[in-house]
Amino acid sequence: MSKRAVTEYPINDILANRWSPRSFDPGAVLTPADLGPAFEAARWAPSANNLQPWQFIVGYRGDETFTRIVEDLSGFNQSWAADAGALVVAVANTVTASGRANSYARYDLGQSVAHFTIQATANGLATHQMGGFDIEALTVALDVSEPWEIVSLIAVGSLGDPNRLPEERRDAETGPRERKPLSEVVR
Repeated sequence: MSKRAVTEYPINDILANRWSPRSFDPGAVLTPADLGPAFEAARWAPSANNLQPWQFIVGYRGDETFTRIVEDLSGFNQSWAADAGALVVAVANTVTASGRANSYARYDLGQSVAHFTIQATANGLATHQMGGFDIEALTVALDVSEPWEIVSLIAVGSLGDPNRLPEERRDAETGPRERKPLSEVVR
């Protein structure tokens, strides 16, 4: 299924074709090698002072980490994200080696996640970034401790059948993508 963005200016095809599906193929299996290029792209993202304040905790469908992540997703996210081939927890280190607060950590993590997402898309994988999860429970379940903090999650896998989604979500899955016009985001 194509959901190419309708843009005001031409953009790179990978960017135009990237979207955030909720329908993943529950039969498709992912391996560390499948995600290797996306993590390599994430590793090379820009970073303030080259601190690279990011880590990723990966659960592959069927393993213990995946199960722990699914258990702490919000109800609706549980209903579709469990079909993804992998769930990736994006974690930021908010303190520098010298003990100062790293006010750019979340921004740098976001850059890294963006690189991951674009490379995954280029490799034919679908991604969906989300924030609907119990952060306290997941922090404990995955043994994440300060100065590290969980920021977001990414479902990754092969595109699935949108008819598996609840009826009220199918229109969003199959309908056109929408964004604010440039005039609202560029001043």
